[in-house]
Amino acid sequence: MTTIKPEVISDPRVLSERLAALRREGKTIGLVPTMGALHEGHLSLVRQSKSLCDVTVVSIFVNPTQFAPGEDYEKYPRVLDADLARLDSVGGVEFVLAPAPKDMYPEGFDAHVHIGGVTRRLEGEFRPTHFDGVAVVVLKLFNISGADIAFFGQKDYQQAAVIQKMVRDLNLSVKIRVCPIVREEDGLAMSSRNKYLSPGERKEAPVLKRALDLARKMIADGATDPAQVKHEMRTLIGSAPSAAIDYISIADPDTLDELDRIDGKAVVLLAVKIGATRLIDNMIVP
Repeated sequence: MTTIKPEVISDPRVLSERLAALRREGKTIGLVPTMGALHEGHLSLVRQSKSLCDVTVVSIFVNPTQFAPGEDYEKYPRVLDADLARLDSVGGVEFVLAPAPKDMYPEGFDAHVHIGGVTRRLEGEFRPTHFDGVAVVVLKLFNISGADIAFFGQKDYQQAAVIQKMVRDLNLSVKIRVCPIVREEDGLAMSSRNKYLSPGERKEAPVLKRALDLARKMIADGATDPAQVKHEMRTLIGSAPSAAIDYISIADPDTLDELDRIDGKAVVLLAVKIGATRLIDNMIVP
């Protein structure tokens, strides 16, 4: 059996032309947007796209507009050859869009996309410009690819909510598929930033998942007061010497508004620094 090797394209206009021709043939297009440093979480999205679409496109682009000054844009891993090898191991990816920043943001670029509501809290408080950068690059990827379905991971829960709102508010035709979190054996959610953790910090990092499991158990056992649940989560996370909590939220799964009382479906979200590495995770609880 011959493995399909992806065609790597840097020019968005070239990819648009190739995909437009395939759409005229009746092919459906799946898009997996990534910033590279691919891991099994990304590959699970690729497999979903392959199962539902005729053609799969993976974008690999470290997007400068979603990083604020002082964040890790410069040191974010850029390992295109390793990423292509990982995609080869899965097979069935027809195209990889791997542009340079100047290809996505040519000289004179001055367009902005702002999605309100779900961007105001959580990551939006700690990274005020982040989702504007996410929205503009994802909208460009939708336009470049003409994708029928785009695949995102639940680990970036708020990001997926922002993209879904953008699709609704702007009447975009692409469908959004949010796929489950993929975890390491010890429960840590897979993330490109896990590589930043020292060996000692890596041993502490699964405390995030343990805190989410604690919240799920408390709610399943009848806890209805978010403050009580968050207090117990903070105590557990505080047992990790390197941990510093940015936020813990128990929120409405659709609006991300903080809940005063847990009496239905909720999402528990957290952001925690382990040493200098900022990790996010979440869990939907019934």
